[in-house]
Amino acid sequence: MDMHSDAHVAAVLCLVGAVIGIEVFRATADGYREMLEWARGLGTVRRAGVEGTGSFGAACPAAHWPRA
Repeated sequence: MDMHSDAHVAAVLCLVGAVIGIEVFRATADGYREMLEWARGLGTVRRAGVEGTGSFGAACPAAHWPRA
């Protein structure tokens, strides 16, 4: 598995920066939906960031994440 083209790692932090959870998701439409559901399941998503993955992260559903 290529961790850039096949999967994405997501981390959720609390407001003071402590890690609440880390998970790996498939780099597919279903995987992106699972990532969003997982993050929302941990609490209110206030901000989200995506590592500069170039074309590998281009399909990530950024429109569904809150804007900073």
